[in-house]
Amino acid sequence: MYAIIATGGKQYKVSEGDVIRVEKLGVAAGENVTFDQVLAVGGDKLVLGNPTVSGASVTASVVAEGKLRKVVVYKYKPKTGYHKKNGHRQSFTQVKIEKINA
Repeated sequence: MYAIIATGGKQYKVSEGDVIRVEKLGVAAGENVTFDQVLAVGGDKLVLGNPTVSGASVTASVVAEGKLRKVVVYKYKPKTGYHKKNGHRQSFTQVKIEKINA
């Protein structure tokens, strides 16, 4: 059985036991989180939501929080002496899918 969930402006296809990285949720490690925006549930029969499947949810436990590798943003314009260097590290929450409630 699998489900397609939406969180942080992105969509993820998950099954029970999967470990995925989502946008930062602000939940401490070891706590549980419930995803209510379930777009589809598959298995023996595919159930599509309009836009979400009513009564369906996905329960997950938070494994860790962290930051990804730094992305360097470098702006440069020739012959003017203009250059600007900036960096960004995106925060994430790593969750393990415990149960799909459909």
